[in-house]
Amino acid sequence: MKGTRRSGAARAPLALLATSLLTAGLLAGTGTATAAPEASTGARAPAAACTSAQLTAGSAQRVGSNGVRVTVTNTGSKPCTLKGFPTVGLAGLGSPGSNKGLSVVRQGQARTVQLPVGGTATTQLTFTPVLGEADGYCASGGKPMVAPTIVVGVAGGGIQLAPDDGGDFALCGNSVRATAFR
Repeated sequence: MKGTRRSGAARAPLALLATSLLTAGLLAGTGTATAAPEASTGARAPAAACTSAQLTAGSAQRVGSNGVRVTVTNTGSKPCTLKGFPTVGLAGLGSPGSNKGLSVVRQGQARTVQLPVGGTATTQLTFTPVLGEADGYCASGGKPMVAPTIVVGVAGGGIQLAPDDGGDFALCGNSVRATAFR
């Protein structure tokens, strides 16, 4: 911490604790883990990791012909932090048993996003496009998949979203590219 001096003996256990907490946060895929500051420094404790109960999203905003932007908002009563990539699944395929999880190809590096109350973070999802008109086709020869909604997994929960234009999600393959939350 700036302005605080520690002896080498005191720094080693603190560094080990911080490394352990950071590793635990990275393995969890969301949130951050930091050591609490000492009471004598007067510094405020960092915000806790966001929970799914704190986050909401309205819709998936179309970005081009094969992508959507998802914006989550901290509607909780306290600031929180978010770090990582979403999970994504197709939903609304007739029954919950028909829902299909997609493999997420991560784009970029995850950074911690500080979300004050009312603050937002976004991720962009890009699908392999369906080609052609009406009864489109996949360049791979596979069958296109169409779903009215997706479920975006964030902070340990899922948010079901429809496209903002009222259409469906259409994609080829079983994967989606996703940026880290920013």
